[in-house]
Amino acid sequence: MAVISSATIGPRGSGEPNTTTDAFLGGRIELVQQKTGHRGGSDAVFLAAAVPARHGERVLDAGTGAGTAGLCLMARVPGIHVTGVEIDNAQCALARTNAERNGFGDRFRVIEADVTESGQVLGEMGLVRETYDHAIANPPFFGEGAVRVTADTSRANAHVMPEGELDHWVRFLTSMGRPRALLTLIHRAEFVGLLLDVLKDRFGALTIYPLFPRQGLPASRVIVQGRKNSRASLRLLPGLVLHEEDGAYTGEAEAVLRNGEPLPLGRPDPSRRS
Repeated sequence: MAVISSATIGPRGSGEPNTTTDAFLGGRIELVQQKTGHRGGSDAVFLAAAVPARHGERVLDAGTGAGTAGLCLMARVPGIHVTGVEIDNAQCALARTNAERNGFGDRFRVIEADVTESGQVLGEMGLVRETYDHAIANPPFFGEGAVRVTADTSRANAHVMPEGELDHWVRFLTSMGRPRALLTLIHRAEFVGLLLDVLKDRFGALTIYPLFPRQGLPASRVIVQGRKNSRASLRLLPGLVLHEEDGAYTGEAEAVLRNGEPLPLGRPDPSRRS
């Protein structure tokens, strides 16, 4: 899905060449992003909207990019702490800039790391196992060989995943989550089978929430959410239709993208008390 910023308001005060400053959630979040290469968009906003975080909880955002999902989540849920993990140095710098720009610099930490590294290496970088209440990710969407690999390393890392690497991502996210942590992923709809395969024996209480481009068309994206160590059954929800026939966003999609409304994926968690 394309970038859906409320407005592209130009490089106002960004201080970075070849960047734009884009407004998300109706202007509640402004992100400095690269003009070319990987750019955050609607997928990251929908991912953030699906996370039922609470005040004081810790969230791990794998492949954070310029910080889109984590910062949109922080705009909706006060008092959470987010750690963004990103392999690309330039994107890490942008994520730190964006955290400061939006007033979250004290609660948004960015770690430059490869999620497929060993636990020992990740620990040395400050990623402590079983410390996060939520783990979220918008992983690369294309398998190796499925698309032409761009010469832009940042864009290639963000969009193309080598064979077998999704399992490494899920293994990383599993190890970082505390007991009964909630995992939330967004991916292309045709990958739902692979997602369920790599999640089995790690996460239960799985919920599949499809995103449909228009009424009557197959889903283009799925949000998959599950709880670590749970044995509860899988649920398939009706999902969300994104566009009207004229191409405009539906009212429900607009409420998420512009107003920061959450997506209704949740089911009761007996371990959490009000």
